[in-house]
Amino acid sequence: MYSSWAYSVAQVIIEIPYIFLEAVLFLTITYPAVNFYGSAYKVFWYFYTVFCTLLYYKYLGMMLVSLTPTYQVATIYASLFYTLLSLFSGYLMPGPKFPKWWVWGYWISPSSWSLKGLLTSQYGDIKEEIVAFGEKKALNAFLDSQYGYKYQDLPIIAIVLLAFPLVFASVFAYGIAKLNYQRR
Repeated sequence: MYSSWAYSVAQVIIEIPYIFLEAVLFLTITYPAVNFYGSAYKVFWYFYTVFCTLLYYKYLGMMLVSLTPTYQVATIYASLFYTLLSLFSGYLMPGPKFPKWWVWGYWISPSSWSLKGLLTSQYGDIKEEIVAFGEKKALNAFLDSQYGYKYQDLPIIAIVLLAFPLVFASVFAYGIAKLNYQRR
């Protein structure tokens, strides 16, 4: 009984150092390339958001494999999930502009929280004037009016970004421990 739980928890834990290294490499390449503001606070938020994003994508794939009978079925479901995550991320259409009957997809999409974490942490406290859609606004006011991103929501974003990998890893562990698709 305990060996299957130990095996699944070990699989979850062993991914953390690799994803940590991926996030560090990604940060060292992309942060200067995008030319974000160089403060330790903003670099930490960028790292945290990227790290949690990589974790939940990895654990989502592992969860789908553990819940389906074959890896082919898991691949089909993964393509569906990744498409939906991209569609509801708020990148193509900002969250406040979603129709009311589809806004739930935006709020439960992990990618929308990643995008919110990246943009809010990097630009949410900047009050420089920009011209957007023909009018001058402060950058943080533009993020609030166009996307609904508020700088004071960063603690909530941090909790939600940590919750997604934990949920996906827990469902993966349960699926490995309890589901058995072998035929004898």
